[in-house]
Amino acid sequence: MPLSSPPARPTSRRVLVTGAASGLGLALARGLAERGDRVLATDIPLTRPDAVPDTVDYLSLDVRSDDDWAGTHGHVMDTWGGLDLLINNAGIATGGRIDVAAMDEWHRIVDVNLLGVVRGCRTFTPLFKEQENGHIVNVASLAGLVHAPGMASYNAVKAAVVAISETLDHELAPHGITVSVVCPAFFRTNLGASFAGNDGAMEAAGRRMLDRSRRSAEDVAAIVIKGIDARRDVILTDPEGRIAWRLKRFARPVYSRTMRRAGARLSRDAHSTATS
Repeated sequence: MPLSSPPARPTSRRVLVTGAASGLGLALARGLAERGDRVLATDIPLTRPDAVPDTVDYLSLDVRSDDDWAGTHGHVMDTWGGLDLLINNAGIATGGRIDVAAMDEWHRIVDVNLLGVVRGCRTFTPLFKEQENGHIVNVASLAGLVHAPGMASYNAVKAAVVAISETLDHELAPHGITVSVVCPAFFRTNLGASFAGNDGAMEAAGRRMLDRSRRSAEDVAAIVIKGIDARRDVILTDPEGRIAWRLKRFARPVYSRTMRRAGARLSRDAHSTATS
């Protein structure tokens, strides 16, 4: 009986991950390096955070800065001469009722979570077109597909990331470029540390959802990496997210009643907090 051949070794890719000093970005950087990819982790700290492994390169990048993006592009070209996979992961958490959240909260999350993705795509699309190959992965959220009450700013920017990703998937396909969007539900991460807003009730609710999740950043990263390898256009990371998305698409009255009940709970909880 002939011996079976060993499994093929995965192709090593040149990968850039933003927001990679902690949370999902760090888990992705680690997982991709373990897979055999060459990974450049980027984040705001000027020096390499202790959590970033030695097997991963590190570069300071503030996704709000056009100059930082230009410098990152130069570093990639000087180091690797090209790029295969861009993961726009950097983001912050926010939430607030429309009459409570301040306008500066809106400006902040738009600049980081939305325009940070836009800047990344704009920076590396010309290179991918020149190569006639490349893969852009934008990390959105289930909030980009399913819009719970009290999260208008977060829902809006994540929905925009989903829309941009779908648009670019159609626009860039003729150039050999794949675009995927990741839509995870709540998972355990330090994202709650970035909450900074006027609506304390929503911040507390968001932190509880993160803390109570059964999934870790590493769990989610493993699923995301499989989705990237399969070049899926939309990567949903958990059963609850798939159920919620299907409920919205195929049973809209049930979905709407569920969300309105959530809105009523939020109103009661906020009133209780204000009067206690």
